[in-house]
Amino acid sequence: MSGIHGTACTRGTAKGGAAGWRFAAAEWLHLAAAPTFMAMALLTGIADGSTMDVLCGASTHGMPLNAMATMYLLMGVFQSTPWLKLIRDRGNRPSG
Repeated sequence: MSGIHGTACTRGTAKGGAAGWRFAAAEWLHLAAAPTFMAMALLTGIADGSTMDVLCGASTHGMPLNAMATMYLLMGVFQSTPWLKLIRDRGNRPSG
């Protein structure tokens, strides 16, 4: 059993067998989305002088975030719900 008690991750394993394992893996996969999108936003925002700048003559170099970085940032924010639920459930755990 994992160290996260009382969340959907451990409730899924109570089903047992392959179905429980698949459910738990899917729950953990939800947690991987937000950090992945945030890392992509960071890397896209840092990358300067990409090949698209050569193709697009109207690129704006004065903007702190380009369109792709903004999109990845928004995707990361929208995918942060599983993390917020995990934090909420950890705070509601009875001590002892």
